[in-house]
Amino acid sequence: MTTPTLVDQDLVDMMSAVFATHREQNEPETGIATWDSTLWSQLTDLGLTRLTGSDESGGSGAGWLEAAELLRAAAANGIRIPLAEHDLLAGWLLGVAGLPADDARRTVCILDPTNTAHRVPWAAQSDKIVTVRRDADSGAYLVADIETRMLTVSPGANIAGEPRDTVTLGTALSGTPIPDTAVDQLLLRGALIRAVQTCAVLDRILDLSIAHSTERTQFGRPLAKFQSVQNLVADIAAEAALARAATEAALSEAVRTDWSAKNLNILVAVARSCSGHAASTVVRNAHQVHGAIGTTREHRLHEFTKPALAWRSEFGSIHHWDDVLTTAAMTAGRRNLWSLVTA
Repeated sequence: MTTPTLVDQDLVDMMSAVFATHREQNEPETGIATWDSTLWSQLTDLGLTRLTGSDESGGSGAGWLEAAELLRAAAANGIRIPLAEHDLLAGWLLGVAGLPADDARRTVCILDPTNTAHRVPWAAQSDKIVTVRRDADSGAYLVADIETRMLTVSPGANIAGEPRDTVTLGTALSGTPIPDTAVDQLLLRGALIRAVQTCAVLDRILDLSIAHSTERTQFGRPLAKFQSVQNLVADIAAEAALARAATEAALSEAVRTDWSAKNLNILVAVARSCSGHAASTVVRNAHQVHGAIGTTREHRLHEFTKPALAWRSEFGSIHHWDDVLTTAAMTAGRRNLWSLVTA
């Protein structure tokens, strides 16, 4: 397997600095997050809101490796903003459909047969929503870039306080046909995005747990000196590392093959299964390490544990991705199982 070109470290440092500075200068929001216009303008000026958009369409022409670093930087600093939904999903889908993109703030959703989509990220606060629906007559998937005011949107949120709204299209509008494979890739992209973000917060939870256990004393010695605490932190580190390795493998193959690898669905399933199960262990152990202080609003732990739990069930639940892996293993059978694992 060819290793993708590494992202320029100066770019990574710049991304991290932008979010770290914003977090230092602004208190974390309570309740449902809002689309921060000031931060969004700053990111737009830096060419980060449409990082992977083509140069011809006004984007920055970067790739998924750079986008992954941007997502990690935002998640690791506890910044809630829909960069992925706007650029990697909605923006990409517009490009697939050959539709023009502008500076409007966007998200994306797939409508069910009743023209309704549930748990749509940031829908109520978007200017436009890129919708995907299957045409009842032709059976083809149609894409439309619709102003949010033309839709019925019922606000909601996940446990991390990120907007997850219900969107309803009252009257079916015309759209641009796209192949079924594009919809499959849209879902894979969303799934991998959540794995990348989850790994970022798991790593941050590990850092917080190490810092707390070494700085906090109990019975005259640091918590880190107690074997039970050492075991908890070691399990956090192991689970975070496993999730990161699985996610990096899927991301590397997606980039290397431009999302055309035959086994990409399996690799993304492994990443989502590992990161989802890791989130459960990491969050439990981290709160045990931190004790009561870790449950307070003032402590930053919840800024990372809540998203880790919320993202497990988006773009496919843990159960869904475990089922994908189980079905693949049973289909491969005893003789082909090793090639499935090592492909």
